[in-house]
Amino acid sequence: MRNLIVAVITLFIGTTTFSQEIDLGIKAGANFANITDASGLSNKTGFQAGIFAGIKFTDKVGIQADLLYSQQGAEFDAGEFDLTYVNVPVVLKYYLVQGLNIQAGPQFGFIVDDEIKTVFGDIEESIEAEKTDVSGIVGAGYDFPFGVRLDARYNFGLTKVVDGSDSKNSVFSVALGYSFL
Repeated sequence: MRNLIVAVITLFIGTTTFSQEIDLGIKAGANFANITDASGLSNKTGFQAGIFAGIKFTDKVGIQADLLYSQQGAEFDAGEFDLTYVNVPVVLKYYLVQGLNIQAGPQFGFIVDDEIKTVFGDIEESIEAEKTDVSGIVGAGYDFPFGVRLDARYNFGLTKVVDGSDSKNSVFSVALGYSFL
């Protein structure tokens, strides 16, 4: 019985202490996307929106995972390259001073919608994108003391967007969030 009481007290103290470092909220922002290794493409502006959850382990180190609806792709004269993903980035946040942090980690994307069409004269060809995408993330952010979060990230594709090509996602994003906890 004594061990059970000690375990419950330890769990309560640990949970209370740990829960003060939990971060949960919403975020939305803009994506400036392109596809690498393809000529004649220009940036496509889209949006991203979703939720985030984070844990700050120490004053300097934390981890954050997002669940984001993300519009990506590229624009070009001969067709469309519209990609919509549900992305799950998981970043390690290292705090330099107070709320200023740098971020790095992987991102796992799952295609929701893809419209890749090329037009040559009167011939229109549809191409299918890969169903998943893996990217690396580097970025910086600032966690304001009153719950507002600002992030700027660069996502560089590690997997091919379309089978048979070397094209990968390249996305610069800026997002504003609000933490409820």
